[in-house]
Amino acid sequence: SQFIGMAMAFALAVIRAEGPPSVTDLGWSVAGGVAGGIGIASLYRALAVGRMAVVAPVTAVLAASIPVVVGFVLDGLPDPVVMVGMGLAIVAVVLVSRVEDGSGGRSRGLGLALVAGVGFGLFGVCIGQLSAGHVFGPLALVRATEAVMIGGVVLVTRSPWRPPRDLVLAICAVGVMDMVGNGAYILAVQAGSLAVAAVLSSLYPVTT
Repeated sequence: SQFIGMAMAFALAVIRAEGPPSVTDLGWSVAGGVAGGIGIASLYRALAVGRMAVVAPVTAVLAASIPVVVGFVLDGLPDPVVMVGMGLAIVAVVLVSRVEDGSGGRSRGLGLALVAGVGFGLFGVCIGQLSAGHVFGPLALVRATEAVMIGGVVLVTRSPWRPPRDLVLAICAVGVMDMVGNGAYILAVQAGSLAVAAVLSSLYPVTT
């Protein structure tokens, strides 16, 4: 899924004639790839061993809160109406996640959910620092970094990696949709506010 997203991002960067990213953008991209790779691995493992009612809201709230705090520091406080809206959105994420899985209760996977949330939050901060006009080139590097990290874990742990054939198309679709979501996030940050983009994108548990 990471390689599919990387290839698509690279192709879009060429089509948009983005040009080579700066050294600073390269640094933010690699840092974002590391944070995102840790976040993805932790989230999938947390969902495997824990309950979605615990994992989803913890991950989503942290993924939103960290960029919000950084956004307030960098951009200042938004209008009061915007702040109220962001607060309601974060509360809504918690509520809708718990409605999804009424079994509630157990806190298995909580530690991994915290790691995933911090990883996603730092990922959002990193890619939010990219230079205006540079979106898909840096995103291709983010995907490459994540693929190398995950591949390294697979090699070290000798984990099985060959997916069943009937899942290949679904895995490719995951790569495409993940890249589209991240690209839209970067464009949203460059067009407006890091804090607002982070809160709105944290509503992903609603879809699940």
